[in-house]
Amino acid sequence: MSKLIVLIVSIFYIQLSFLKDDIMVNMHANISSESCITDTTIPKSFLALGDSYTIGEAVSVSERFPMQTVKYLQEQGINFSEPEIIAKTGWTTGNLLNAIATQAPSKQPYDIVTLLIGVNNQYKHQSQQQYADEFLTLLNKAIQYAGNNKKRVIVLSIPDYSVTPFASGSDKALIAKEIDAFNAINKTIAQQAGVNYLDITAYTRMAATDAGLVATDGLHPSGREYKAWAEALLPVIKVALQ
Repeated sequence: MSKLIVLIVSIFYIQLSFLKDDIMVNMHANISSESCITDTTIPKSFLALGDSYTIGEAVSVSERFPMQTVKYLQEQGINFSEPEIIAKTGWTTGNLLNAIATQAPSKQPYDIVTLLIGVNNQYKHQSQQQYADEFLTLLNKAIQYAGNNKKRVIVLSIPDYSVTPFASGSDKALIAKEIDAFNAINKTIAQQAGVNYLDITAYTRMAATDAGLVATDGLHPSGREYKAWAEALLPVIKVALQ
């Protein structure tokens, strides 16, 4: 009888051992599967179209507003690849149109597309009608690059450089007035198209009393100024991705 009891107990412990091994194997498989899903998440894409304000003239690459925006998104667990930037100092709307006509963005559709352009149209005394026509064409391109998802497109207003040392000796009131007029155009077009619009002009005008918001060249925004833009973009992008 005692031998039978010993045999039964032995069989029980052997089965319990196998069950434990199965549980551990399944747990390991589940953990590996979850890790695989996380590791293979495709990063979201960001296209930034513009001029010197987008390429970040006079600041480091990491201080550009698209780079800072992606950094904040990643810190909040939203996986983005490095922004693709099509922008150059001095570009007008016409220059940007020519650039994307020569070489279109390569990763379409993009999850987020920003458009900030127009200060050089104003600076070079180009007509507001020309700006309106070319900006509309650019915005339609931006929407196309976002896979025709309008909520994924964000237009940023033109900064006001009248408050910078560069404008010293110029008619600052006239510059500010003309910037406002060009911004009225891009805002109206953006609203009519149904895309997001972010007014960052007010941030740039704070440089009138805070020299730290201007880069060392005395004209372009500093990294701290671009940080404010990135922080303002963050909630807009998070809603757009929902």
